[in-house]
Amino acid sequence: MKKLENKRVVIAGTRKTDEISKIISNQGGIPVLRPSQGTTRLDDTNIEGEISKLLAGSYDWLIFTTGIGLTILLETAEKMERKVEFISKLKESKIAARGYKTVNVLKTLGITPIVRDDDGSTAGLVRSLSSCEEFIKGTRVALQLHGDPAPLLIEFLDEKEATYHEILPYIHTPPSEDVIDLLLSEIIQGSVDAVSFTSTPQVRFLFAHADKKGQTTLLLNQFENKVVALAVGKVTAQALKEHGVNRVIFPEIERMGSAIICLADYYSK
Repeated sequence: MKKLENKRVVIAGTRKTDEISKIISNQGGIPVLRPSQGTTRLDDTNIEGEISKLLAGSYDWLIFTTGIGLTILLETAEKMERKVEFISKLKESKIAARGYKTVNVLKTLGITPIVRDDDGSTAGLVRSLSSCEEFIKGTRVALQLHGDPAPLLIEFLDEKEATYHEILPYIHTPPSEDVIDLLLSEIIQGSVDAVSFTSTPQVRFLFAHADKKGQTTLLLNQFENKVVALAVGKVTAQALKEHGVNRVIFPEIERMGSAIICLADYYSK
């Protein structure tokens, strides 16, 4: 008998769903697609303006917080026929990066960040920046943010009296009302066995919808007793815990495939 035999596992993410579904099926499970987050790329005019500002500005540090954000900037620079200039700017700057995907994008350009997070989180990035002697007071920063707020990072920059310019290539948008309502109902009714979350916005949107409907307690009860909350890594796991979910399964290596195997091992025990 396979470890996920007849287990209905929700995929709340939107990327690589075919690949993840196959892993679930190979373990005997039944994948259930419930995309719980949108990612909207801001219009090209906005991003082109940010590229121009970055190239024209004098920054001591560039901070990148997501791989997709950096990739969008590179793609836009290429459309502007300024990619070589953009990469040159990266190579001459001091760079801090959060997340392995961001580091991997930089690696393809032959760039190693001076500072990176110690655990994949924004808090981890702040810890690493705090211990970096080169990150001095009054430094000038170009800060690429993702679609969620980063209050810890902003607070740190303010404490350092840094001058920073925020670059926002994309934002996270809520899923359709029908999809998030269906997912909430399935969890509360216990018609799914596990929900896999690949990012913190998915957690935020689900709990915001539950709060709106007055069903947060029911949702938490199900995660406590019936439905397993699965996170892609410790950052998403922390978001679940902050919303009151005590039982959260996540792998040591932040990969969705590893998370599914981690879930399968959990059930086998």
